Amino acid sequence: MDKTRVDDMLIEMIKPKIKEIEEKFSSGTGLTQDDINTLLLKSQYYNHINHLDDKLNEVTASVVALENKFDILRSDFATFKADIETTIQKALNRNMLAMMAMMGFFVVLSKIIDKF
Repeated sequence: MDKTRVDDMLIEMIKPKIKEIEEKFSSGTGLTQDDINTLLLKSQYYNHINHLDDKLNEVTASVVALENKFDILRSDFATFKADIETTIQKALNRNMLAMMAMMGFFVVLSKIIDKF
């Protein structure tokens, strides 16, 4: 887990007191209410950081899922675009063929009319 500057500052602020508490505890000396509060503070701090880390993991997973959905959407759009282009090209070809047939019909019709 990467630490932020705030993380470093908070840990550095209570680190000497934690060391002092650990030495007291190791020697069998009783802990004061201040010592207990410092330990609680450290515990709450780590719980808070772990909670934030869990939330960050959730957000990261959501972003990855969203990116996957976006990639699928991009692929679907590319397929749709290709289908539309094909459909438009076929329609243009059909219209061009119909127009050429119609022009041919009128040319033949005008030649027939000219002969009479």
